[in-house]
Amino acid sequence: MEFMPDGRLLVTEKAGRLRVLTSAGTIVANVAGVPTVDFIESQGGLLDVELHPQFQSNRTIYLSYVEGDSTARGIAVARAVIDLQSYRLTDVRVIWRQDPKVAADGGYGGRLLFAQDGTLFIAAGDRPVGVDASETATTLGKIIRLRDDGSIPADNPFVTTAGARPEIWSTGHRNPYGLAFDLSGRLWQNEMGPKGGDELNLIQPGRSYGWPNVSEGIRYDDVPIPRHATAPQYVAPAISWTPSIAPSSMIVYSGSLFVGWRGQAIITGLVSRGLVRVQLDGTTASEVQRIPLGQRIREVKEAADGSLWVLEDHPGGRLLRLTPA
Repeated sequence: MEFMPDGRLLVTEKAGRLRVLTSAGTIVANVAGVPTVDFIESQGGLLDVELHPQFQSNRTIYLSYVEGDSTARGIAVARAVIDLQSYRLTDVRVIWRQDPKVAADGGYGGRLLFAQDGTLFIAAGDRPVGVDASETATTLGKIIRLRDDGSIPADNPFVTTAGARPEIWSTGHRNPYGLAFDLSGRLWQNEMGPKGGDELNLIQPGRSYGWPNVSEGIRYDDVPIPRHATAPQYVAPAISWTPSIAPSSMIVYSGSLFVGWRGQAIITGLVSRGLVRVQLDGTTASEVQRIPLGQRIREVKEAADGSLWVLEDHPGGRLLRLTPA
């Protein structure tokens, strides 16, 4: 979900609906013209929504979603103009597609985030097909950086590397679902590990985070994986979680309503069924609190008044507004 400047919300649903909600959380419309999505009951479908930095004047939004079919599917990112009178998308144009498409379901990622310089970051999952996500010839298991029109920034780290995809910013990611800048402009990311080993990472351009060669978890069949400490060429996570919390989104809190939280990361958890609050100290991080909410939590956003809005992830899931007790 994403707040618009007037306080209304855009909310995506996996089956392909883009909904407009009032600032009080009431659904008022379904938006027409959304690209056709490949909706899979597990993880596929319509994913993230992000506003252009000049949304107030250009009404441009970005959507990530799964396209394709059972033989070959992958995430795509489209930009479009939203008419908030007729509730319709126009000038819909795909600006990026993950390459290659694969038959497997799951591991999509799909988180979108604009930086202050106007570039767009995309979290692209490894799609569980056994590839080395550190390899730069594909965009599986990568953080991607583009200009707002989909073109490649000249200062991306692999622009001049032969055989590498120039849109890549960092490599070696498994299933990245959270992207957020801290108050000093550092980019943080969280991703789901295999069996244990969920990660919070400080993202550095051109670096690899090691998947599947290293992990703080183990494989689903209980086969061990070498730890990051055994391979210093890979960046180790600032925090890892075993048992898993299944991190699904993240913000860095910038308000004052929750006293003492400014500058901390708020991470949603599917398995942990609530929020995880993390202190960020420069390039290090430490967990400071878990807030149980009793349901799988998919998304968190901070409203203009500093309240937290969260989406539950289950049939009949609710949109909740959280304020200090």
